[in-house]
Amino acid sequence: MHRLARTGGTAELLRWLAGRADGWAGLVGPDGTVLHAAARTARAVVPDIAGLVAEGASALTERAARSYSLDTGAHTALLFPLSADDRAAPVLAVVAPRPVAAGLATLLADVVLPLSVCRQAETLERKRRRVDLAESRGREAVLHLLMTGQLSIAQQVAGALRPRLPDPVRVCVVECPADGRDEVARVCVDADGGRSWIVRCPVYARHLILVMPAAEPEGAAPADEAVAAQVGDCVVGVSEPVPLADTATGYRQAFHALAVARELRSRHARFGNSPDPALVVGPAGRQWAHDLLAPLLTHVPRRPQDPGAQELVATAGSWLAFSSHATDHLKVHRNTLAARLRLIGELLGLDLHRLADQTALDLALRVRATPAPACTPEPTPYAPTGTGPREAARALDEILRCPAVLHWAEQQLEPVLGAEETLRTWLRCEGRLGPAAAELGISVPGARKRLTRLESALQRSLLRPPSARYDLWLALRARDLAAAA
Repeated sequence: MHRLARTGGTAELLRWLAGRADGWAGLVGPDGTVLHAAARTARAVVPDIAGLVAEGASALTERAARSYSLDTGAHTALLFPLSADDRAAPVLAVVAPRPVAAGLATLLADVVLPLSVCRQAETLERKRRRVDLAESRGREAVLHLLMTGQLSIAQQVAGALRPRLPDPVRVCVVECPADGRDEVARVCVDADGGRSWIVRCPVYARHLILVMPAAEPEGAAPADEAVAAQVGDCVVGVSEPVPLADTATGYRQAFHALAVARELRSRHARFGNSPDPALVVGPAGRQWAHDLLAPLLTHVPRRPQDPGAQELVATAGSWLAFSSHATDHLKVHRNTLAARLRLIGELLGLDLHRLADQTALDLALRVRATPAPACTPEPTPYAPTGTGPREAARALDEILRCPAVLHWAEQQLEPVLGAEETLRTWLRCEGRLGPAAAELGISVPGARKRLTRLESALQRSLLRPPSARYDLWLALRARDLAAAA
C-alpha cells in the first residue's frame, strides 16, 4: 500500500483497491463529482455516485460516523471520508459485489490516510506546476517584448521577476533534450550565480534561451562554457555583447553559433565578428526602409478585433525569424498567421512567397530596429524612383550598390569563395531543399549534407530558422550588381 502511494499515487491506490474489492473504487467530491476512479473490469458496476454521496453524507452527519455502508441489491457501497473534520473533503467510495470480501472494510479504513496524503501531495504539485507555468509564461512574454524592441514595457514586466534584466547582454542558446530543460536550467543558475535571465524557448522544445550579462565574472569560467562542460548532451551557442534593445540580433547570432557548435567537440561556439547588414546601409538605407514600411506602419484596422500596425510588424518579424514556427512564438493559429501575412503582403505590395521579397522586408525591419547613430554615414541621400512600396522594394538594388554594402558582402561570402554553386542554387529555389536538389542533380540528403558543410564554413545556420539565407541573398545580389556594373 505504502509502496503504491510513493510510486503511483492516488490513481494506483484506487486501481489496487478496485482489484481487491473486485468492483469500483473512486474519490468523490461533496457534490457527487467523481475526482478519480478505477474499475476492476470494463463491465464493473458504475454506481449512482451523486445519490450515494448525498445519502452517505446525510447519514455520516446524523450519526457522527467515520464510515457508511449501503446495500444496493447485488452490491454493497462503502463510503469513507478522507477527513472527518472537513465536510468539503472528498469521500472514498467503493462498490463491491455481495458478499463483501472479508477484511475489505478494515483495508479501506487503513488506506484512507495514505490516500489523503497522496491527494494533498498531488494538489500541492498541481499548484507548483501552475506557478511554474505562470512564471515561465511571464518570462516568455518579457523575451517576446525584447525581441520586438519594446524595451521599456519588458523592463516593467520583468521588475516583478528575478533577476533584473542586464544591459548590455550576451544571448546564449542551449540545445538539450526536451525532458531535461528544467535540469539544465538549474545547472545554468548554478553556473552563473543566478545572474542570467533564463527562458524556455517557445518555438524549439529542446532550446533554452539565456540573456546573460555581457561582463563575465572574474576568476570563474564563463557560464556558457561551464554549462557545455557539465552537461554532456547539450550544445551551446553564444552571441557577441549587444545592447539589451538588440536582443533579437543577439538571438540570431547565438542561433548561428549553435549551428557551428554542433560540429565541434567542445559543443560550444561564440558568434564570429560579422556586422549586421542594417549597420552598413547608411541613411539612404534608412530612407528606403521607411518608404517600404510606411503602408504597414500607418495601417489602421477597419475593425477593433483586427490586428493593428504594431501587431502586424511583430507578426512579420516572427515569421521571418521562425517561419511556420511563428505560430508557437505568437501563440496564434496557423490560419490567423496566414491571414496576417496576406494582409502584410497586400499592404506592402510584396509577394511573401518569394525569397527576394522576404529578404527586402527582413532588411527593412532590421534597419528600422537599428538606432540611427549606429548606421554608417553615406554622403548621397537615397532618392526613391517611385511613390509606392513596390518601387521602394525594387530600389533595394540601389542600396546594395553602396561601397560599404559591397565590402560587407565580400566579408560574408569569403568563406565560400569558389564553392557557391550549391548556395546559389538553393537560394534561387527559394530556400527549398527538394527543388534545389533536383536542379543540382543530387538527392535531397546529399543537398542537405552540402548545406550542412556550408553552415560550418560560414558559421551560420542555413537549414533551421532563424536562417542566414536573407543575409546571403543580399550578399550575392550585391556582388552580382557590382560585377555587372
